[in-house]
Amino acid sequence: MAATSNEERLPRLLALVPYLQARPGIEVAQAAADFGVSEAQLRRDLTLLWMCGLPGHGPGDLIDISFEGETVSVVFDAGMSRPLRLTAEEALALVVALRTLAETPGLADSDAVQRALAKVEAAAGGAVDDSTVAVQLDHDQRVVAVVQRAVDDRRALRLRYYSASRDETSERTVDPVRLFEADGRSYVEAWCRQAEGMRVFRVDRIEDVTLLDEPAKVPEGVQLRDLTEGVFHPASEHLLVDLRLSRAYAWVADYYVAQEVVDDGDGGDKVRVSLRVADPGWVRALVLGSAGQVEVLSPDWLAEAIRTEAARALVSYAAK
Repeated sequence: MAATSNEERLPRLLALVPYLQARPGIEVAQAAADFGVSEAQLRRDLTLLWMCGLPGHGPGDLIDISFEGETVSVVFDAGMSRPLRLTAEEALALVVALRTLAETPGLADSDAVQRALAKVEAAAGGAVDDSTVAVQLDHDQRVVAVVQRAVDDRRALRLRYYSASRDETSERTVDPVRLFEADGRSYVEAWCRQAEGMRVFRVDRIEDVTLLDEPAKVPEGVQLRDLTEGVFHPASEHLLVDLRLSRAYAWVADYYVAQEVVDDGDGGDKVRVSLRVADPGWVRALVLGSAGQVEVLSPDWLAEAIRTEAARALVSYAAK
Protein backbone atom coordinates (compact mmCIF):
# COMPACT_ATOMS: atom_id res chain seq x y z
CA MET A 1 0.00 0.00 0.00
CA ALA A 2 1.19 3.53 -0.76
CA ALA A 3 1.89 6.11 1.93
CA THR A 4 -1.13 8.19 2.85
CA SER A 5 -1.56 11.97 2.71
CA ASN A 6 -1.75 14.22 5.75
CA GLU A 7 -5.48 14.72 5.06
CA GLU A 8 -6.01 10.97 5.35
CA ARG A 9 -3.57 10.51 8.24
CA LEU A 10 -5.06 12.97 10.72
CA PRO A 11 -8.48 11.26 11.03
CA ARG A 12 -6.69 7.91 11.37
CA LEU A 13 -4.47 9.21 14.18
CA LEU A 14 -7.50 10.57 16.03
CA ALA A 15 -9.26 7.21 15.73
CA LEU A 16 -6.29 5.03 16.65
CA VAL A 17 -6.22 5.64 20.41
CA PRO A 18 -9.87 4.71 21.16
CA TYR A 19 -9.57 1.83 18.66
CA LEU A 20 -6.50 0.40 20.44
CA GLN A 21 -7.98 0.99 23.90
CA ALA A 22 -10.94 -1.19 22.92
CA ARG A 23 -8.63 -3.93 21.53
CA PRO A 24 -5.61 -4.36 23.86
CA GLY A 25 -2.97 -6.67 22.41
CA ILE A 26 -4.35 -6.62 18.86
CA GLU A 27 -1.94 -7.77 16.16
CA VAL A 28 -0.31 -4.99 14.17
CA ALA A 29 -1.28 -6.73 10.92
CA GLN A 30 -4.96 -6.81 11.93
CA ALA A 31 -4.98 -3.15 12.97
CA ALA A 32 -3.31 -2.15 9.71
CA ALA A 33 -5.89 -4.12 7.72
CA ASP A 34 -8.76 -2.49 9.66
CA PHE A 35 -7.44 0.97 8.79
CA GLY A 36 -6.58 0.04 5.21
CA VAL A 37 -2.86 0.85 5.45
CA SER A 38 0.38 -1.13 5.37
CA GLU A 39 2.00 -2.40 8.58
CA ALA A 40 4.92 -0.02 7.94
CA GLN A 41 2.53 2.94 7.69
CA LEU A 42 0.73 1.91 10.88
CA ARG A 43 4.02 1.69 12.76
CA ARG A 44 4.90 5.20 11.57
CA ASP A 45 1.52 6.38 12.85
CA LEU A 46 2.13 4.68 16.20
CA THR A 47 5.55 6.31 16.46
CA LEU A 48 3.97 9.72 15.91
CA LEU A 49 1.25 9.02 18.48
CA TRP A 50 3.91 7.97 20.97
CA MET A 51 5.13 11.60 20.94
CA CYS A 52 1.66 13.14 21.35
CA GLY A 53 -0.54 14.11 24.29
CA LEU A 54 -2.89 16.76 25.62
CA PRO A 55 -1.69 20.23 26.70
CA GLY A 56 -0.42 20.36 30.28
CA HIS A 57 1.56 17.12 30.16
CA GLY A 58 5.35 16.97 30.19
CA PRO A 59 7.65 14.84 28.01
CA GLY A 60 7.20 11.86 30.32
CA ASP A 61 3.41 12.14 30.29
CA LEU A 62 2.75 11.63 26.60
CA ILE A 63 0.85 8.72 25.05
CA ASP A 64 2.69 5.46 25.76
CA ILE A 65 2.13 2.69 23.24
CA SER A 66 3.75 -0.74 23.18
CA PHE A 67 4.32 -2.00 19.63
CA GLU A 68 7.82 -3.47 19.54
CA GLY A 69 6.59 -6.96 18.66
CA GLU A 70 3.70 -8.19 16.55
CA THR A 71 1.00 -6.74 18.82
CA VAL A 72 0.13 -3.25 19.97
CA SER A 73 -1.41 -1.90 23.20
CA VAL A 74 -1.98 1.52 24.75
CA VAL A 75 -0.08 1.63 28.03
CA PHE A 76 -0.99 5.24 28.88
CA ASP A 77 -3.51 7.41 27.00
CA ALA A 78 -2.31 10.83 28.31
CA GLY A 79 -5.86 11.89 29.00
CA MET A 80 -7.15 11.08 25.52
CA SER A 81 -9.93 9.03 27.13
CA ARG A 82 -11.52 12.11 28.70
CA PRO A 83 -15.11 12.76 27.57
CA LEU A 84 -15.43 15.36 24.82
CA ARG A 85 -15.92 18.89 26.12
CA LEU A 86 -16.39 21.66 23.61
CA THR A 87 -16.01 25.37 24.12
CA ALA A 88 -18.96 27.48 23.01
CA GLU A 89 -16.98 28.67 19.97
CA GLU A 90 -16.03 25.12 18.94
CA ALA A 91 -19.59 23.89 19.39
CA LEU A 92 -20.99 26.84 17.44
CA ALA A 93 -18.72 26.15 14.44
CA LEU A 94 -19.68 22.47 14.38
CA VAL A 95 -23.39 23.15 14.78
CA VAL A 96 -23.40 25.71 11.97
CA ALA A 97 -21.60 23.25 9.67
CA LEU A 98 -23.95 20.38 10.52
CA ARG A 99 -27.12 22.45 10.22
CA THR A 100 -25.96 23.80 6.87
CA LEU A 101 -25.44 20.21 5.72
CA ALA A 102 -28.85 19.21 7.08
CA GLU A 103 -30.48 22.07 5.13
CA THR A 104 -28.99 20.84 1.84
CA PRO A 105 -31.76 19.34 -0.32
CA GLY A 106 -31.30 15.76 -1.47
CA LEU A 107 -28.94 14.79 1.36
CA ALA A 108 -28.52 11.03 1.18
CA ASP A 109 -28.24 10.31 4.93
CA SER A 110 -29.94 13.14 6.81
CA ASP A 111 -30.53 10.89 9.83
CA ALA A 112 -26.78 10.52 10.35
CA VAL A 113 -26.37 14.31 10.24
CA GLN A 114 -29.17 14.79 12.78
CA ARG A 115 -27.60 12.21 15.11
CA ALA A 116 -24.22 13.92 14.89
CA LEU A 117 -25.87 17.29 15.50
CA ALA A 118 -27.60 15.99 18.62
CA LYS A 119 -24.31 14.64 19.97
CA VAL A 120 -22.46 17.91 19.38
CA GLU A 121 -25.23 19.94 21.03
CA ALA A 122 -25.15 17.56 24.02
CA ALA A 123 -21.37 17.85 24.26
CA ALA A 124 -21.73 21.64 24.25
CA GLY A 125 -23.62 21.39 27.54
CA GLY A 126 -26.49 23.61 26.42
CA ALA A 127 -24.26 26.42 25.17
CA VAL A 128 -25.70 26.08 21.66
CA ASP A 129 -29.36 25.37 20.89
CA ASP A 130 -32.12 26.25 18.41
CA SER A 131 -32.42 29.76 19.85
CA THR A 132 -28.70 30.36 19.29
CA VAL A 133 -28.21 29.11 15.73
CA ALA A 134 -30.60 29.16 12.80
CA VAL A 135 -29.19 28.15 9.42
CA GLN A 136 -30.95 28.49 6.08
CA LEU A 137 -29.41 28.15 2.65
CA ASP A 138 -30.15 30.97 0.24
CA HIS A 139 -32.43 30.31 -2.71
CA ASP A 140 -29.72 29.77 -5.33
CA GLN A 141 -27.84 27.31 -3.11
CA ARG A 142 -31.00 25.25 -2.67
CA VAL A 143 -31.71 25.25 -6.40
CA VAL A 144 -28.13 24.24 -7.25
CA ALA A 145 -28.25 21.35 -4.74
CA VAL A 146 -31.49 19.98 -6.20
CA VAL A 147 -30.29 20.37 -9.80
CA GLN A 148 -26.97 18.68 -9.04
CA ARG A 149 -28.84 15.77 -7.47
CA ALA A 150 -31.00 15.49 -10.61
CA VAL A 151 -27.95 15.53 -12.90
CA ASP A 152 -26.14 12.91 -10.80
CA ASP A 153 -29.19 10.62 -10.54
CA ARG A 154 -30.42 11.34 -14.11
CA ARG A 155 -33.85 12.43 -12.91
CA ALA A 156 -36.30 14.97 -14.29
CA LEU A 157 -37.10 18.35 -12.75
CA ARG A 158 -40.14 20.59 -12.62
CA LEU A 159 -39.24 24.28 -12.81
CA ARG A 160 -41.07 27.53 -12.29
CA TYR A 161 -38.94 29.82 -14.41
CA TYR A 162 -38.92 33.53 -15.14
CA SER A 163 -38.05 34.36 -18.76
CA ALA A 164 -36.58 37.85 -18.91
CA SER A 165 -36.91 38.16 -22.69
CA ARG A 166 -40.67 37.55 -22.45
CA ASP A 167 -41.24 38.99 -18.97
CA GLU A 168 -43.24 35.94 -17.96
CA THR A 169 -43.07 33.01 -15.56
CA SER A 170 -43.89 29.51 -16.74
CA GLU A 171 -44.02 25.97 -15.38
CA ARG A 172 -42.09 23.37 -17.31
CA THR A 173 -40.66 19.86 -16.96
CA VAL A 174 -37.04 19.48 -18.01
CA ASP A 175 -34.44 16.73 -18.24
CA PRO A 176 -31.16 18.24 -16.95
CA VAL A 177 -27.91 17.38 -18.68
CA ARG A 178 -25.37 19.59 -16.93
CA LEU A 179 -24.90 22.32 -14.34
CA PHE A 180 -22.19 24.87 -15.09
CA GLU A 181 -20.90 28.32 -14.19
CA ALA A 182 -20.12 31.18 -16.55
CA ASP A 183 -19.41 34.86 -15.86
CA GLY A 184 -20.03 34.36 -12.15
CA ARG A 185 -23.49 32.76 -12.56
CA SER A 186 -24.82 29.21 -12.41
CA TYR A 187 -26.76 27.71 -15.31
CA VAL A 188 -28.65 24.51 -16.06
CA GLU A 189 -28.65 23.04 -19.55
CA ALA A 190 -31.58 20.69 -20.07
CA TRP A 191 -33.99 19.21 -22.55
CA CYS A 192 -37.22 21.20 -22.19
CA ARG A 193 -40.24 19.00 -22.82
CA GLN A 194 -42.44 22.04 -23.36
CA ALA A 195 -40.21 23.57 -26.06
CA GLU A 196 -39.02 20.15 -27.32
CA GLY A 197 -35.45 21.36 -27.46
CA MET A 198 -32.32 22.03 -25.44
CA ARG A 199 -32.50 25.15 -23.30
CA VAL A 200 -30.21 26.96 -20.84
CA PHE A 201 -31.76 28.24 -17.61
CA ARG A 202 -30.18 30.77 -15.24
CA VAL A 203 -30.32 29.49 -11.68
CA ASP A 204 -31.20 32.89 -10.21
CA ARG A 205 -34.32 32.97 -12.43
CA ILE A 206 -35.56 29.56 -11.29
CA GLU A 207 -38.25 30.55 -8.78
CA ASP A 208 -38.98 26.98 -7.68
CA VAL A 209 -37.60 23.52 -8.45
CA THR A 210 -38.88 20.02 -7.68
CA LEU A 211 -36.95 16.79 -8.12
CA LEU A 212 -39.28 14.32 -9.83
CA ASP A 213 -39.39 10.61 -9.22
CA GLU A 214 -38.93 9.77 -12.88
CA PRO A 215 -35.87 9.31 -15.08
CA ALA A 216 -34.59 12.07 -17.34
CA LYS A 217 -35.50 11.45 -20.98
CA VAL A 218 -32.95 13.26 -23.11
CA PRO A 219 -33.33 12.35 -26.81
CA GLU A 220 -30.42 10.70 -28.55
CA GLY A 221 -28.03 12.90 -30.45
CA VAL A 222 -28.80 16.26 -28.77
CA GLN A 223 -25.92 18.75 -28.85
CA LEU A 224 -24.76 20.72 -25.84
CA ARG A 225 -24.35 24.45 -26.31
CA ASP A 226 -20.92 25.68 -27.37
CA LEU A 227 -19.82 28.03 -24.59
CA THR A 228 -16.66 29.33 -26.22
CA GLU A 229 -18.42 32.55 -27.28
CA GLY A 230 -20.59 32.97 -24.22
CA VAL A 231 -23.70 31.37 -22.81
CA PHE A 232 -26.42 33.07 -24.81
CA HIS A 233 -26.66 33.69 -28.54
CA PRO A 234 -29.67 35.95 -29.19
CA ALA A 235 -31.86 34.81 -32.07
CA SER A 236 -31.63 37.00 -35.16
CA GLU A 237 -35.42 37.04 -35.53
CA HIS A 238 -35.85 38.71 -32.12
CA LEU A 239 -36.46 42.46 -32.07
CA LEU A 240 -33.35 44.61 -31.66
CA VAL A 241 -34.01 47.41 -29.16
CA ASP A 242 -31.76 50.36 -28.26
CA LEU A 243 -32.24 51.88 -24.80
CA ARG A 244 -30.80 54.83 -22.93
CA LEU A 245 -30.51 54.07 -19.22
CA SER A 246 -29.75 56.22 -16.21
CA ARG A 247 -27.08 54.84 -13.87
CA ALA A 248 -29.83 53.70 -11.52
CA TYR A 249 -31.04 51.35 -14.28
CA ALA A 250 -27.62 50.22 -15.51
CA TRP A 251 -28.40 46.81 -13.96
CA VAL A 252 -30.58 46.11 -17.04
CA ALA A 253 -27.43 45.60 -19.10
CA ASP A 254 -26.25 43.01 -16.62
CA TYR A 255 -29.54 41.22 -15.95
CA TYR A 256 -30.52 40.91 -19.62
CA VAL A 257 -28.29 39.71 -22.46
CA ALA A 258 -26.95 42.90 -24.05
CA GLN A 259 -25.21 42.95 -27.42
CA GLU A 260 -23.60 46.31 -26.80
CA VAL A 261 -23.20 48.65 -23.82
CA VAL A 262 -21.60 52.10 -24.25
CA ASP A 263 -21.45 55.32 -22.26
CA ASP A 264 -23.83 57.96 -23.60
CA GLY A 265 -21.50 60.88 -22.88
CA ASP A 266 -22.55 64.04 -21.03
CA GLY A 267 -20.66 63.21 -17.86
CA GLY A 268 -21.18 59.46 -18.06
CA ASP A 269 -24.40 59.49 -16.08
CA LYS A 270 -26.20 57.37 -18.72
CA VAL A 271 -25.47 54.30 -20.82
CA ARG A 272 -26.81 53.06 -24.15
CA VAL A 273 -27.73 49.39 -24.43
CA SER A 274 -28.58 47.29 -27.48
CA LEU A 275 -30.32 43.97 -26.93
CA ARG A 276 -32.68 41.56 -28.64
CA VAL A 277 -36.03 40.67 -27.10
CA ALA A 278 -38.55 37.96 -27.92
CA ASP A 279 -41.44 40.07 -26.62
CA PRO A 280 -41.34 43.91 -26.53
CA GLY A 281 -43.94 43.83 -23.76
CA TRP A 282 -41.29 43.75 -21.04
CA VAL A 283 -39.59 46.81 -22.59
CA ARG A 284 -42.90 48.66 -22.36
CA ALA A 285 -43.30 47.69 -18.70
CA LEU A 286 -39.70 48.63 -17.93
CA VAL A 287 -39.97 52.10 -19.49
CA LEU A 288 -43.38 52.96 -18.01
CA GLY A 289 -42.24 51.92 -14.55
CA SER A 290 -38.91 53.74 -14.62
CA ALA A 291 -40.18 57.32 -14.08
CA GLY A 292 -38.25 58.57 -17.08
CA GLN A 293 -34.97 56.79 -16.32
CA VAL A 294 -35.28 54.39 -19.29
CA GLU A 295 -35.80 55.69 -22.83
CA VAL A 296 -36.37 53.75 -26.05
CA LEU A 297 -34.13 55.06 -28.86
CA SER A 298 -35.16 52.48 -31.46
CA PRO A 299 -37.19 51.09 -33.09
CA ASP A 300 -39.20 54.26 -33.58
CA TRP A 301 -42.58 52.50 -33.63
CA LEU A 302 -41.96 51.01 -30.15
CA ALA A 303 -40.82 54.36 -28.73
CA GLU A 304 -43.92 56.09 -30.18
CA ALA A 305 -46.27 53.39 -28.87
CA ILE A 306 -44.86 53.77 -25.35
CA ARG A 307 -45.08 57.59 -25.50
CA THR A 308 -48.72 57.35 -26.59
CA GLU A 309 -49.55 54.95 -23.76
CA ALA A 310 -47.76 57.15 -21.21
CA ALA A 311 -49.65 60.26 -22.43
CA ARG A 312 -52.95 58.39 -22.22
CA ALA A 313 -52.14 57.33 -18.65
CA LEU A 314 -51.33 60.93 -17.66
CA VAL A 315 -54.65 62.16 -19.08
CA SER A 316 -56.53 59.52 -17.12
CA TYR A 317 -54.62 60.43 -13.96
CA ALA A 318 -55.30 64.18 -14.39
CA ALA A 319 -59.02 63.52 -14.86
CA LYS A 320 -59.35 61.90 -11.42
